[in-house]
This record gives sequence, structure tokens and C-alpha cells, in this order.
Amino acid sequence: MKKICIEYLYKKYVLDNIIIQQDIEQTIAVRGCHVVPKTIKRKFNHLMFYYPEYAFIFFWRVRSTKWMRHRFTKDFHCKIFESTLVDGGLMCYHPFASVINAKSIGKNFEFRNGLTIGNKSNDNRKLPTIGNDVVVGANVVIIGDITIGDNVIIGAGSVVVKDVPSNTIIAGNPAKIIQSQENG
Repeated sequence: MKKICIEYLYKKYVLDNIIIQQDIEQTIAVRGCHVVPKTIKRKFNHLMFYYPEYAFIFFWRVRSTKWMRHRFTKDFHCKIFESTLVDGGLMCYHPFASVINAKSIGKNFEFRNGLTIGNKSNDNRKLPTIGNDVVVGANVVIIGDITIGDNVIIGAGSVVVKDVPSNTIIAGNPAKIIQSQENG
């Protein structure tokens, strides 16, 4: 039954959707999966069968097929607000206990469990904007009308409440720059 569902999902949602294809390619690359043949269809099949975290992202992207979701995902207790604009390459390791509410998130965003991205003072006009190629560790909090630049690594347990420049590694509570990356 899963094979039939995956074939349907591939044709309906993946075949002509560059954003979902970027999610697939990024997840395969980051996880180091070896899929033969190296077609997007074969990669999608692999991820849907063996990575429920990817399936969670996929079903969030397509915002439908609730009747199929339970066949591929676990109960992750993760919420990504529909108003959050997320570019291609979205990848998660463990989406447990995560809430993501941002103005926008750039390409190749990678996160782990316990992530909170949200507003300040319950005001949805005060949401973070996150750049491209950002990697976020477990149990991170990012709140307020702040901007996180491109090529940023945020260490586990960090609390980010101020703008973060591109090409940096930050950590701590409150988060501080611990290293600047010369070449990004």
C-alpha cells in the first residue's frame, strides 16, 4: 500500500515542484544517503520509506492528504505555521516539540528537536526572518522581530533575541558570536 501511495504522491506533488525537490536533495545530501539510481523519484521513495522526519516536512509542504500522513509519519508534536514562508531544502533530524512561526526562512534550513521560533509579546508582527543555510541545534529559542543572516550555525540551547550577522557561529543564553567564518 505504501508503494502505491508514494507513486501517487510523487506524481501529484513532487514531479513538478522545485521546492519539494530541493527538500529531497538537501535531506539526501545532509544525511549521506546512498540511493541508486540517483533519480529524484528514487530519492523521494527512499526518504518516505525510511525517514518519517522527511515525511513530516513533505506533508507540511503539501498541506493535504491527511488520510495518508499517518502511514508515513510519527506523532512528532511539531507545528510549522502555515503563514511561515520556507524556501527549498528544509531538513529536520527530530521535529519533536518544535514550533516554527517566522516571517520567512531561507534555503537549506536545518533544525533539531525543541526548536521555538516565534513572536515577541504575542505580536505576530514581531517575527524572525532567517536567511539561507542556517543550522539550528536542539532546544533553541529564536524570538522577536530579528534577522538571522546567511550561513549561520546556532548552538544547542541558545536563546536568540538580537540580529545575527551572516557567516557566524553563535551560542549561549543570550546567544553571542563565538566564531566568525571568513569565507561563509
